[in-house]
Amino acid sequence: MVRNDATAGKGYDNPAVVVSDESVVLEMNNGNGRIHRDSLLGLSEPLPRLDHYRASQRNAKRPSIGVLHGDRDSKAGGEPEELLEEEAKAPGHAIRLGWVQGVLIPCLLNIWGVMLFLRLSWVVGQAGIVQTLIIIALSYVVCVMTTLSLSALCTNGQIKSGGLYYIISRSLGAEFGASVGIVFAFANSVNAAMNTIGFCSSLNDLLRSLNTKIVDGGVNDIRIVGSAFLLLMIIICAVGMDWEVKAQNFLLVLIVVAIFNFIIGAIVGPGASSEELGKGFLGISATLLAANMGPGYTVMNGVQQNFFSVFAIFFPSVTGIQSGANICGDLRDPAKAIPKGTLWACLISAISYVLFSLMAAGAAVREASGNASDLVGVTFTSCAAGNCTYGLLNDYTVMQLISLTSAITYAGCWAATLSTALTNILSVPRLIQALGIDRIYPGLIFFSKGYGKHGEPYRGYGLVFLVSLIFILIADLDAIASLITNLYLASYAFINFCTFHAATVKPLGWRPTFRYYHPYVSLLATVLCVAIMFLISVVSSFIAMAFIFVLYLVVVYRKPEANWGSSVQAQAYKTALNSTLNLEGTSDHVKNYQPQILAIAGDPMQRPALIDLAHLITKHSSLMVIGNIIPQRLPYKRRRALSDMGKSYLKDSNIRAFYKIVDGVDFDQGARCLIQSTGFGRLAPNILMLGYKTNWRAANHQQLNAYYNTLHTAFDNRLALLILRMGKGLDIFKGLSSSDLYTTVPSPQETTVSFTSKRMAARRSLMPVNSNLDLHELMQSNRSSQTSPAPTFHAAPAFDYPSPPVVPAEPEANLFKQKQPKGTIDVWWLYDDGGLTMLLPYIITTRSKWEKCKIRVFALSSVNVQEEETNLKLLLDKLRISYLSLTMVKVTDKPMESTIEEHRALLRTVADTNDDLPVLSESEKQQLEVKTNRQLRLRELLLEHSKSASLIVMSMPVPRQDTVSAVLYMSWLEMLTKDMPPFLLVRGNQTEVLTFYS
Repeated sequence: MVRNDATAGKGYDNPAVVVSDESVVLEMNNGNGRIHRDSLLGLSEPLPRLDHYRASQRNAKRPSIGVLHGDRDSKAGGEPEELLEEEAKAPGHAIRLGWVQGVLIPCLLNIWGVMLFLRLSWVVGQAGIVQTLIIIALSYVVCVMTTLSLSALCTNGQIKSGGLYYIISRSLGAEFGASVGIVFAFANSVNAAMNTIGFCSSLNDLLRSLNTKIVDGGVNDIRIVGSAFLLLMIIICAVGMDWEVKAQNFLLVLIVVAIFNFIIGAIVGPGASSEELGKGFLGISATLLAANMGPGYTVMNGVQQNFFSVFAIFFPSVTGIQSGANICGDLRDPAKAIPKGTLWACLISAISYVLFSLMAAGAAVREASGNASDLVGVTFTSCAAGNCTYGLLNDYTVMQLISLTSAITYAGCWAATLSTALTNILSVPRLIQALGIDRIYPGLIFFSKGYGKHGEPYRGYGLVFLVSLIFILIADLDAIASLITNLYLASYAFINFCTFHAATVKPLGWRPTFRYYHPYVSLLATVLCVAIMFLISVVSSFIAMAFIFVLYLVVVYRKPEANWGSSVQAQAYKTALNSTLNLEGTSDHVKNYQPQILAIAGDPMQRPALIDLAHLITKHSSLMVIGNIIPQRLPYKRRRALSDMGKSYLKDSNIRAFYKIVDGVDFDQGARCLIQSTGFGRLAPNILMLGYKTNWRAANHQQLNAYYNTLHTAFDNRLALLILRMGKGLDIFKGLSSSDLYTTVPSPQETTVSFTSKRMAARRSLMPVNSNLDLHELMQSNRSSQTSPAPTFHAAPAFDYPSPPVVPAEPEANLFKQKQPKGTIDVWWLYDDGGLTMLLPYIITTRSKWEKCKIRVFALSSVNVQEEETNLKLLLDKLRISYLSLTMVKVTDKPMESTIEEHRALLRTVADTNDDLPVLSESEKQQLEVKTNRQLRLRELLLEHSKSASLIVMSMPVPRQDTVSAVLYMSWLEMLTKDMPPFLLVRGNQTEVLTFYS
């Protein structure tokens, strides 16, 4: 590598580096005034760099293969690749947290919530110590399994904001990620409300003990205080991450102090006062522990409690494992922080729950009357009547009673409830923001806007406030706990299924650095979550699943432009590959025949009728490939832009087909390439479909032979052949030459949506059916659109599609996509080609738009007309093809002289007006006179019987090689199809496509 002499000795501040062994100059500095080490090391190709692999619009662009290869239209900046993320649109977050501050503490604060201080004692009273430990173990089995799955997902690449939505959507796809994300955001919002209600209930208990109240000392006090504190917490979270982190640390200290306060109080035992004994706090004893060993389920609020109803109340107390993942965008290293912090949080919290349960069971009785004189051993005699209000079953303040100092326990309870509420409030707006940025649900885009240098989603906080406020007004902690349990279990089931699916499919992108997971453990966790859901409540489980399914269908219907390389895509690829390979092991059978069409139609937008008919035949059941042969050699970028536009058109038209472009070859060579290279194995075309060459009389010898040779190529490769002729032609852009269509295309750097929309709008405006479209207004709106900027062009002047007067309106262009009135499809089954001439009309009549058209069959007869008609009727009946009528026709009669003269005039016109085409020899005319007269007689019969048909389908004569010239054969087709209704010429490849055997 050398530098220009003009810059020698001036250091490395010249951005252009000339590579001595290359003929191109590579721009190496990406606009930042620095030369990369690639050039400093004397290399003409880039070294591996982290910036090359960032999924961002601001990533460093490696030189494209076009630059390295020396393509003339390539620039050093690299060709634009499809962006996986629009990172430039996403707000940045300056706060970066470690695994302790960002994962461990939030998880502990979320786990140590309202249930620890207000419901764990009740769980022990209902289930007994043995079943309580089983409930705790089962809950943590689910959580630990889910944590392992979550850790595998989190370590499989860089994680951004969005929490579980981001993780699931990038693993299973936008449909699953968005639906589960919404459910999870809703569950977290309700969880915030539940913990706020817990705080208010604890505050009410304290005020009640002091004979104080705000309004009624009940639900209205909960609603008032809960609404006020919810607003306060929203403000704290909205101020910024740093304030929330400071609040977290303070709250964690209070909770830890309260935990030790409870443990010490249980060990010390009750004081000298008889009040504590009367309320059921007897101190730790083996006798009491044994008494509380078994279950003691009671009726509560009219519901008989059981293992799973108690489990439903307890499970929300362990649902904080996702707290770190919820704010993964704010973590310094999510891949390491989430597994480490979450597993430690599970271990610490599980130990605390087990200790609390054992101490509560060993220190307090299930029921107490409040009068110590009723105590006999570990039983209160007056409780037999069922009117006791204290004890593990009846008093939610048992934890405060057992603690060394109740004030510290109250403070710890408030800290636990408010910290959990804060953590949930903080996570939901981030998730909503991620959904809005990805534009999955339109209604959430408004709430995704970020404000300030940290991109705080203030509108998202407002939405969380409204949802949480609704449930705070319910003011029933147990009812809310049962509701959100199933929502969390559904979310956890999807997390585990994501890991199982990705680990089973094993796409090359599945390379998690966390190794302590197993796909079948994840599957077991999925089944366990779903089973527990239905054991808790069948009704609520079905509601939760239905809710997720509806959200899933919304995303499927919207079809967001999101391609994140999900495992579902990898599974689809593997399934398709395996199915294709399996097809290779089976032989063809006539009963499984499918018409697989290669339609050489050019630009898909040019000949809509041809493509619509091919789609009508193959619709959702067989292969359809659209071929475009371009004689000019196209650079890569233009070729790609044309391909993208064609695919966009097919997608917008709801046509499921593949689109292939062959450039730099003549028509017949391109057709041969497409015929021989399209498809693979059994998924290869067996029918070639062409449009009729209406301008054959004006074509030069090379053009006509190219078209004619294509027919021979189809038969040489044992393909069936279809030729469609419409009365006014197929090309709706007659005013444009091929050079107009292919030399001016949008730059790939720009979106093709606007350009494609213009062309589709132009096409629709040319067809007056149900169209009030103003083309000029559409063009102007497209140019002014911010979301679809006007395309840029290269290598040719700017080009807009012409106004309607240039391209005359042709209703025929929409023929095969319109609902057809009652009519007939006239099938001229002249030759036995395997049955394709009969099969295609049958397929067309099975489509809803053509179901009112009935088939009329015309067939040739020779001597015994009655016998031949009977045999053909029997064949059609056995083939189970319904038809309106069967007519036998004779073509042995000589055509009328006027018809013969019309054909002669056609040939004379060709000879007189086109010197480039060869003149037919008299020997060829005489040799093929019988065949020519047969075609002319068929024209007379067509005019007699089928002039008013909706569609004519006729067996096409086979052009015998080295016998029939292109001019004579095209004159036959011209006489058959001229001035007729839409006409489809068909020739099968002599292989059976119909059978009457079962």
